[in-house]
Amino acid sequence: NSLWLKISFSCLRRCFHMKRKLYDSLIQWKTDENGRTALLIDGARRVGKSYIAEEFARSEYRSYILIDFNRVTQEITDLFLHYMNDLDTFFLYLFSYYNVKLYPRESLIIFDEVQLFPKARAAIKYLVADGRYDYLETSSLMSIKKNVRDIVIPSEERHLKMYPLDFEEFLWAMGNDTLMELVRKCFTEKKPLGQALHRMAMDYFRQYLIVGGMPQAVEAYIKARDFDRVDRVKRDILELYWADIVKHAEGYKMKVEQIFDDIPAQLQKHDTRFRLSSLKKDARLRDYEDALFWLSDAMIVNVCYNSTAPNIGLKLNIDRITLKCYMADTGLLISHSFDENGIVSEEIYKKLLFEKLEVNKGFIMENIVAQMLVASGHKLYFYYNASRDDASSRMEIDFLIAKSKISNRHNISPIEVKSSKNYTISSLQKFKAKYDEQLHVPYVLHTGDLKEENGILYLPVYMTMLL
Repeated sequence: NSLWLKISFSCLRRCFHMKRKLYDSLIQWKTDENGRTALLIDGARRVGKSYIAEEFARSEYRSYILIDFNRVTQEITDLFLHYMNDLDTFFLYLFSYYNVKLYPRESLIIFDEVQLFPKARAAIKYLVADGRYDYLETSSLMSIKKNVRDIVIPSEERHLKMYPLDFEEFLWAMGNDTLMELVRKCFTEKKPLGQALHRMAMDYFRQYLIVGGMPQAVEAYIKARDFDRVDRVKRDILELYWADIVKHAEGYKMKVEQIFDDIPAQLQKHDTRFRLSSLKKDARLRDYEDALFWLSDAMIVNVCYNSTAPNIGLKLNIDRITLKCYMADTGLLISHSFDENGIVSEEIYKKLLFEKLEVNKGFIMENIVAQMLVASGHKLYFYYNASRDDASSRMEIDFLIAKSKISNRHNISPIEVKSSKNYTISSLQKFKAKYDEQLHVPYVLHTGDLKEENGILYLPVYMTMLL
């Protein structure tokens, strides 16, 4: 019976193993650094940091110890306070407590949720210098003041950000390992997929849009194909975020709650710029800056800033007062938005799946594009000009991205996002006429197949991650 249970559990783990691209970065760090640095994985709660850290340890090392600072005892925390000058004793106690034998240069020690005990993070300096083992840290809320107070940030620490599953990772989880290869080939060659394959890709993409990229929600969907169950998982994650706000947003808890609660309403407006006046009359950004930073640092939201001049340095021309605020996971946004009965009914999910929902779906599409751009390594910028005097200058472009290799001219690509089949692109045409010298490739992300017209590349929205 015991052997049967072990085999069954092993099979269950394999069935729901989620391949993540971050794993390749972990392998590269292990090979390149060979113990010269520790690696810190930063990400939102429930994004899969602990899972991938332990999978990596189990597969790539002879042995490992996982110290979970969510439930660690004082006996372990005291080791970091008293034995950093005597690492032989430190390791002796650690081996005995966890009953694990470690091997020099063949073992890994994981500090899980290290932000809960900053002294352990500070100890990385001495542990890396010692050189016996590799060190992997996972964290959320890494830059919040109380999590770095009274410690020296170790220079021997490399950082990786972990995001919800991207569309390709979602396809892998769904058991499709080949579709994205074809999508990538068509993108490179600027060729349409064709009616049947495009329809298949959009069917998968709508499922991704609804379920989102949080690993627990994806796993629940794969197991049962039950949207009610998926929504319960997502609602549990949202409750966890609310609890984190109450516990950790010291000094501006109410402002963080206000912003977080208002995101769906702000995004559903035709003009998706975040208006602080909807939170409080005469509100100023300086009053809410810390609250926005908290949500951004927690990787719960993605903030998008207005870049007033579309040239090489998008960051140099930021108007910090004009911004947009997206949820970091679109599946969570849907559960957060349609919340009247405490759970999104399966009927709403089906309407979203079959594009029959009678609401503005543009905000959902814009949010998923923001999510995919961030996961691909882009900072988020948009362009907004409300000129009252010059109609040709009055425009709003959803996103701006820069070329990876900068040249003297033609570096910036404007992106317009369209959720319906009938749309206009007047802002994009104005932008194209006004900033021709700076333009690289103008994009329209839509629900149709790939096409190129009048110098504009129309891409199916699932190609966003390839930009």
